[in-house]
Amino acid sequence: MTRRRATLKDVADRAGVSIATVSNVFTGRKAVNDELRMRVERAAKELSFQIDRAASQLKSGKARVVGVLVPDLDDTFFTSLISRIELMALEEGYDVIVASSRDDRQLEESRLHTLLGWRPSGIIAVPCSDTVPTILAREVARLPTVLVDRVVPEAATADTVTIDNFEAGQIAGRYLVEMGHSDIALAASHLDIAPIRERVRGAVSIVQELTGKEPVAVALGSNAERGADIFAHWLERHPLPSAVFALTNVTTLAVLTALARQRIDIPDQVSLIAFDDYTWMSARKTALTAIRQPVDDIARLAWERLQLRMEGDASQPRPSILSTTLQVRDSTRRIARAGDEEPAVAEQGSAAAGERQNSIH
Repeated sequence: MTRRRATLKDVADRAGVSIATVSNVFTGRKAVNDELRMRVERAAKELSFQIDRAASQLKSGKARVVGVLVPDLDDTFFTSLISRIELMALEEGYDVIVASSRDDRQLEESRLHTLLGWRPSGIIAVPCSDTVPTILAREVARLPTVLVDRVVPEAATADTVTIDNFEAGQIAGRYLVEMGHSDIALAASHLDIAPIRERVRGAVSIVQELTGKEPVAVALGSNAERGADIFAHWLERHPLPSAVFALTNVTTLAVLTALARQRIDIPDQVSLIAFDDYTWMSARKTALTAIRQPVDDIARLAWERLQLRMEGDASQPRPSILSTTLQVRDSTRRIARAGDEEPAVAEQGSAAAGERQNSIH
């Protein structure tokens, strides 16, 4: 015999409260005191109650749901972004539906169709390419939308939240030149993505200006294992650079893996600057110098902009561009250059002495 599914009325009867109170507990539309909330939640657990989102949506015409689309759930940057957005959405009584395009434009369109089928209150999207997906471009006029990271702010028809990628490239390139490096490799993911192109352009421009030499960019893709194979293959066929600037956290892992396979020491043989700056980068025997993206601020601004749009803000699309900082640790060292009067001294121990931050405002 099939057991009847518990309803809002069943939960209300069990908890000794009104149906409206149960609804408020689960939708967040109105505040409910802690004692009543605990009674409702206990009753719901005892009855194995699950709120019927589809029915709620049909009744209201719109669910308290936001969609978040990212290119890759294997990338720590995107999962960190999602985690922060989920927390802020929860505080405002919204559920979050997450979808990944797997860096595939056809799959991206399919995932968006699914998200839009929920009639969400809004969408936060990181496109898998510079081009805003067609289905999303059509919806922007009527659906609150915020585009993050992989976008060209000047060409966007929705609010955008990005970092100054050109500046980030310049910060890393300038620091490496100051440390005596001019033979520099740039470990990119995909050179056809705007943020990566801008990081490359920033690094190349400053290194060329200061040394007259152009760093070489190597495209490693967005999978760390495949990227390691590509970079190891590249190392076998080219002179060892004195420094590598990895342009994403995934390419940082790829470079570390490739160097370890060939027993190339950091920083004695190669200096390395990472990107994104996660805990594991400093929890190493040789802590990594890294460009730090302000992930908290990116998520906060994206959510704040989406909230304003969901509340009816109809002003022109607004770009938000944030700066990065350089966290100097042990993976970079000073090297001698032609004309130096004294042997170079490795600038180690900065992690023990306290990290130096070069903040760009």
